[in-house]
Amino acid sequence: MAVKVTPRSEDYARWYTEIVQKADLADYAPVRGCMVIKPYGYALWENIKEGLDRRFKATGHANAYFPLFIPMSFLEKEAEHVEGFSPELAVVTVGGGKQLEEPLAVRPTSETIIGHMYAKWIQSYRDLPVLINQWANVIRWEMRTRLFLRTTEFLWQEGHTAHATAEEAMEETLLILDLYAELATEDAAMPVIKGRKSESEKFAGAVTSYTIEAMMGDRRALQAGTSHFLGQNFARAFDIQFLDENNELQYVWTTSWGMSTRMVGGVVMVHGDDQGLILPPRLAPIQVVVVPIWRDEEQKEAVLKAAAQVRAALEPEVRLKVDDREGLSPGWKFNDWEMRGVPLRIEIGPKDVEQGQVVLARRDRPGREGKTTVPVTGLAEAVRNMLDTLQADLYRRAEAFLKEHTAYPEDFEGLREAAADGFAYAWWCGSAECEAKVKEETSATIRCIPLDQGPGKGRCIVCGEEAAERAVFGRAY
Repeated sequence: MAVKVTPRSEDYARWYTEIVQKADLADYAPVRGCMVIKPYGYALWENIKEGLDRRFKATGHANAYFPLFIPMSFLEKEAEHVEGFSPELAVVTVGGGKQLEEPLAVRPTSETIIGHMYAKWIQSYRDLPVLINQWANVIRWEMRTRLFLRTTEFLWQEGHTAHATAEEAMEETLLILDLYAELATEDAAMPVIKGRKSESEKFAGAVTSYTIEAMMGDRRALQAGTSHFLGQNFARAFDIQFLDENNELQYVWTTSWGMSTRMVGGVVMVHGDDQGLILPPRLAPIQVVVVPIWRDEEQKEAVLKAAAQVRAALEPEVRLKVDDREGLSPGWKFNDWEMRGVPLRIEIGPKDVEQGQVVLARRDRPGREGKTTVPVTGLAEAVRNMLDTLQADLYRRAEAFLKEHTAYPEDFEGLREAAADGFAYAWWCGSAECEAKVKEETSATIRCIPLDQGPGKGRCIVCGEEAAERAVFGRAY
């Protein structure tokens, strides 16, 4: 019997939570705002992690690890930084049964402690650039939480680099933005908009913040990854200086950037349907599930033998599972794997064995529409091709959805309507007052100022003053 979930059209937030739990991605922990990531959900995160880690190492970055506890005095050295994070801090004041001489913040992000270490490590221009990433957990005391999307504790990677010039640091910032967009589009089949954050939305302590913004299935925006040009703010706060080629003392230029387990929630919301997850093949923990179908012992022996042959043919190339569980009907198994979002199902029954064939069923096309009968000979190539096609089709479908719910309003009322239905590209004069008015009257924020602006100028959608840039407005998670 199929596991029922609340339809997306009825209550999207409830649908999301039910899918995350029933697909065995995560569950609530006993501590408010925290979650337990279950093995299937962690495997999905590991595939995202591997895709990022591979890209980081290919561009010269190395992994390291820094402490979870940060002296409060470190955070206070950069005024904008501590002000931005103070409402979310978890602070340790007692250790070993004694009051600590100095309170310790539980890592909300690591710019400060890494800045302290870089000041020790960097002495000369020969020490630059420093290109370090760490995989870690962070704590931010969130008031309103939702599994994967916003939790008190979450997993992420945070990169921290130091450079001799502003140009090199900015090049690094935009390189990482491109890597995030590549991971999103190529691996997660998730179209994104690359852009710059407004002053009010940028990272606390950054000179400029860049982001990739994605549209979820309820037409809300998700900030999927951010990359920050920190200028010399943290270098000055932590006295990170080096002797340049002219033997003159200079401050370094730094960057920081991060993508978190929020990306798992993004994959769920971009691709999922009322039957459960639909996972892009490149990220799916299980890419192919084989379901043998039999009625009696004689059929069982022949079908399981055929399933073993399919496993042998495919296992070197795809992440595969044979579901030979006893006492469960084929229909129950189909529903179970559909809930988990496995991209491709292979059905093998007695007639298939006799005819030397199998049935391939695509997760993104339920029912007869998604089924194809293929011969066992050449199965590996057919599976590879179908997974590639499915990956591309998921991206095209998400891209079409994004375009369908993106508008270019010409007046404020049009902006209000467009922001309620998705993204609104509109001219913006750059003033904080106009930005605040949009937020107050529409609940939409500036998601980013797209890097791809196109030619021309226009009039601010709010005040009518001349504007040189368009912004993307939308309601966000």
